[in-house]
Amino acid sequence: MKKTFKLNIEGKHPERLLEATKHEIRKYVKRQRRVPLPEGVDFWDFDCKFGLNAESAVVVHFATITELIDAAVKDGADAFYLEMLAKPGHRQTRPVNSGAEQADQASPGITKH
Repeated sequence: MKKTFKLNIEGKHPERLLEATKHEIRKYVKRQRRVPLPEGVDFWDFDCKFGLNAESAVVVHFATITELIDAAVKDGADAFYLEMLAKPGHRQTRPVNSGAEQADQASPGITKH
């Protein structure tokens, strides 16, 4: 999805327009995640760009999009540009800790004597 979303349209309530915009973004994400995964892929990830226009858009993390939209609204922006492209994602394994390190992390408030 590559789209410029308008936040101020005459005759429409800005808060309802904002919620409709967020709903459209969530709907796109859900639709993309329903696409069958290719062989060897764990999940669908997204490459995202956000800005007030297409030329000023910068790469952002998927989880920060809602916060960026809210910040743009708070700053009084009339529109914002969002680019979201689905890509295959691969989960990475976490390093395995030794037993003593795991016990320390499980109960950080208890001290050993």
